[in-house]
Amino acid sequence: MTWSLWFGLVLCLLVVFAGLGAYGAKRWANTTRTLTGALDAARIGDQVQPLSLRRYDSRELDGLPAPVQRYFRAVLKEGQPIVAAAMVEATGSFNLSATAEQWKPFTSTQRIVTQRPGFLWNARVVVLPGLPALAVDSYIAGRGLLQVAMLGLFTVADMRGSGDIARGQFMRFFAEAAWYPTALLPSQGVQWQAVDDHSANATLVDGSHTLTLLFRFNDASLIDSVRAEARGAVVGKEIIMLPWEGKWFNYQTRDGMTVPFTCEVAWMWPDGRKPYFRGSVTALRYEYAA
Repeated sequence: MTWSLWFGLVLCLLVVFAGLGAYGAKRWANTTRTLTGALDAARIGDQVQPLSLRRYDSRELDGLPAPVQRYFRAVLKEGQPIVAAAMVEATGSFNLSATAEQWKPFTSTQRIVTQRPGFLWNARVVVLPGLPALAVDSYIAGRGLLQVAMLGLFTVADMRGSGDIARGQFMRFFAEAAWYPTALLPSQGVQWQAVDDHSANATLVDGSHTLTLLFRFNDASLIDSVRAEARGAVVGKEIIMLPWEGKWFNYQTRDGMTVPFTCEVAWMWPDGRKPYFRGSVTALRYEYAA
């Protein structure tokens, strides 16, 4: 075969590959658009909340554990509007292997609504040069979804429902509330119980799901980590329950709130802590209760 025939063959393959990528991206965009519509449809109108609960009032801290009071006083100002929704753009790396180090870069956008609790995380993970995996995590109206497709076309993971997958995604919403800290206030449904001078348990209910997570606070009274004793880890086609932890760093002030811009998430395997996600916020926007 001459070099010109080789060149023509390679060029045809590149054109086909580019066409598949474009078609997959368009199909994926339609999927995420549908999910976004479902997320917003499940949203409880801000007008349902009394006017007195649409802004932070430090009097609602009375009786909370000391580290929790210090946290809210550190990250919120009196009269801070209650976050109704948020958009988080991020970049970082994701470990594709449960047993080895296969870190791959990602970019993502995430929409969150606080009442009813829900989110949609839409990510692009570069598995190989020119070969992206498109992924969504979501918790919408009490149901969870984890879906991954190469080029947005060839499904490699699809888990959904109201059982363990939903509980795990609701857990993610709750742990990530450091980005939207007014969602952790008692007026927003969170119950706090003291553990020690630097940690407290927080409980949140959504439908049939009740979660309790351990929040640890650093010397600056900011959230250092959030831990669950059992969250479903996807290993192959199975879900196994493992302790799970998210750590928060690089706090900055946005719209009057002090929030973290860097995080690391890890599974606690029997042989030790294994991070699988490291990310940094590149853009953060809020919508507030009217």
